[in-house]
Amino acid sequence: MASRGFGGRQFEPQDVPWEQIVRWAPAALLSLVLIAVAWRGFYTVKPHEQAVVLRFGKQLTMTGPGLHFMVPFVDSAIRVSTEENSLRLPFGREPADDRPGRSQQPEEEALELTGDLNAAVVEWTVQWRVREPDRYLFSIDQRHMDRTIEVVAKSVMHRLIGDYSMDEILTTKREEVGAEALKATQKVLDGYECGVVVTGLQMQRVTPPELVKPHFDEVNAAIQKRDKLTNEANKERNQMIPQAQARADKLINEAKGYADRRRAEAQGETAALLAKYRAYKEAPDLTRRRLYLEAMEEVLAASGPKTIIDADLRSLVPLLQLDNGASPASPARKGAK
Repeated sequence: MASRGFGGRQFEPQDVPWEQIVRWAPAALLSLVLIAVAWRGFYTVKPHEQAVVLRFGKQLTMTGPGLHFMVPFVDSAIRVSTEENSLRLPFGREPADDRPGRSQQPEEEALELTGDLNAAVVEWTVQWRVREPDRYLFSIDQRHMDRTIEVVAKSVMHRLIGDYSMDEILTTKREEVGAEALKATQKVLDGYECGVVVTGLQMQRVTPPELVKPHFDEVNAAIQKRDKLTNEANKERNQMIPQAQARADKLINEAKGYADRRRAEAQGETAALLAKYRAYKEAPDLTRRRLYLEAMEEVLAASGPKTIIDADLRSLVPLLQLDNGASPASPARKGAK
């Protein structure tokens, strides 16, 4: 039975070009398959992404940035961003105004208890990114990853701040606390095998609470004055110690010189006595007489002018001129008669 076509013309079944349809049907079907393969088989990974390829739901491989191919309807690719993420803690997000004292968050949330039982306002920033996309996808739900890192970082910071005093975290130990917090946070996350890496941790704000800040400033001013006086005292000590050391060295050298001189003199006197002793042993009488004469010479030389008379003189003592200690007019001689 013929059907009526466009323009009133009757359409007969024999008018259908079945030969052409049969001839071009495989090509058309192949084209559709190729289009489907190209549409579902090729995928692009952006420069800041990595893709995890799954085959029937099981991990097959990981691919980096670029154009890649996978088996359509069998494989699937899940793209994971490897860009760096940032968390401002303890609030969990960046405040609208980052200037100190202008945070839109309540200060009580940032209070930390220090080792000396003081309260400090501590804020810090954590940067992290995905390092192992396969673990990141199948360990923890990605929707809760920020919350997981936040809880871990807070727990680590609570513990570390409790190990330091207020003065330490405000001054000398601030950078040390940040470095230790980064290592400890990474260690906990590695235990979770979540495939993320902490790339940085900076201490943003470490101050006393606003309620006690004026008193703390007074204490800080006193500490600075103490440090100034200590530095001045150390400077004066460093100037005086070398001077005292120089004087001590001088006295020690003088004492050593005196000791060496006295030792040399003692050794000389000892050598002289030993020489006299050896001479005495060889000629006792002669040595005794010589020693006697030497001793008398020393005694008489120190007692002024002397007059010597003969011990055997029997007559009257000759008249002597005693004026001004002059010598006698006719000195007596030993053996005169």
